[in-house]
Amino acid sequence: MSSSFSQELLISTLVLLVPMYFYFRCSSRSKNPTMLPTNWPILHMLPSFLANSHNLHDYLSIVLAESGHNFKAHGPVGSRMRLLITCDPANVRHIFTTNYTNFPKGAEFAAIFDIMASSLFTIDGAPSLRPRAKIQSVLSSPRLVASMATCCRDKVENGLLPLFSHLASTGTRFDMQEVFSRFMFDLAATPLFGVDPGLLSFSLDMSMPPMDVAVAMDTVMEVGFIRQLIPASCWKAMRRLNIGSERKLHTAHTVLRRFAAEMIEERSKITLNGGRCALSNDDEHEDILSSYINDPEYTDNDFLHEVLLSFMLAGRDTIGTTLPWVFYNLAQNPGIVSIIRSQLSPIASRKPLRLYPSAPIERKTVAAADIMPSGHEVKVGDTILISLHSMGRMEDLWGKECVSYNPNRWLSKDGNTLRYVPSHKFLAFNSGSRICPGKEIPVMQMKTVVVTVLWNFDVEVVEGQIIQPKPSCILQMKMDL
Repeated sequence: MSSSFSQELLISTLVLLVPMYFYFRCSSRSKNPTMLPTNWPILHMLPSFLANSHNLHDYLSIVLAESGHNFKAHGPVGSRMRLLITCDPANVRHIFTTNYTNFPKGAEFAAIFDIMASSLFTIDGAPSLRPRAKIQSVLSSPRLVASMATCCRDKVENGLLPLFSHLASTGTRFDMQEVFSRFMFDLAATPLFGVDPGLLSFSLDMSMPPMDVAVAMDTVMEVGFIRQLIPASCWKAMRRLNIGSERKLHTAHTVLRRFAAEMIEERSKITLNGGRCALSNDDEHEDILSSYINDPEYTDNDFLHEVLLSFMLAGRDTIGTTLPWVFYNLAQNPGIVSIIRSQLSPIASRKPLRLYPSAPIERKTVAAADIMPSGHEVKVGDTILISLHSMGRMEDLWGKECVSYNPNRWLSKDGNTLRYVPSHKFLAFNSGSRICPGKEIPVMQMKTVVVTVLWNFDVEVVEGQIIQPKPSCILQMKMDL
């Protein structure tokens, strides 16, 4: 082992362990009730964030509420961790629209999510123009969109409803988050590969297919969260040693690459045999993969895998993480359920997107020094974290009842139309040039699921549960629902 690597590993270990010791030792003696991070010598604010990493999203909401929607933070000396944490709509508009070219995701973001390093998920600027145009072209196909809508209805009718009927008839308790994870995995994979993985299928004894690939996708987001929280030298040292969370991530990468290869092979067999893909009702193949597999720009298998996995994660997580929060809120508000049933109203799904966005944090890098609308100065190489989770919880943005379940806030004064809310205030589908292509598709899927399930079933949450977000780049629940 080289001396430089030994030194890197030693520094990484100290950075992780020493801050925790000082934080807990000193915070137990402190009489200062503020929740703002303490600025320690040398270590700066890392101890506070590590100590609250188990519930970071709620912690950031408190910090940003106390500091006027913006907070500057620093990591340990030498770590080059300089951050502006914000949920200020004026800053968000500046970052995503007014001066968006100055705030790319950056090379470090691509390194953090290296399983998708060359996909649209990680790139910005000129390199992203052709991939974005490609995706928009694919997702704007009327035939594909219509087929995806049909696929969603079929999966609900032939998969979700029979499963819920069986569980209801036997009085069986179940984890709704797992069910929707399975449902959205199938719903994302079928239009992507033209093959239905069948993760939602079940037998009478309730045995279901293994979720290895879905768990691997969760691991990518959980370890991505850790990578963003600690200095890059720490997780890179762990990756070289193949220990801890990096060992787990390495295994997940292997599972995901094998899955992508198997799906491509399965789709190719269907084509060679003259069969129909799972999404198609005729001889014309309409799956997304068919638009890429014969494109000369995507002949490199690794690149194609990165693109397909980014599609898979976006297709599964955008709605898969939100649906459990939707039904958790509806279970506690039977009056809203009655309104949805009587009016078939989709507005109930927008509130969880505000309070529980599927991606609770957006990360940007500063390309050139700038002064934000809030007055904060940012320098080249600084990181900006936009807390979507916090934005939906700010009183001065959404009123005193900002955390209450009130779908009527989305209606106009006459109650007949949906009220317009600018994307820099409601960032669930991103904003500006990075706005989610095909965002109407997940909205359609969520409406279909929410209305159909509520029309057929009552939903109850088992008492005594503690429902909190999991430390992850997506807002999954920490425990079962």
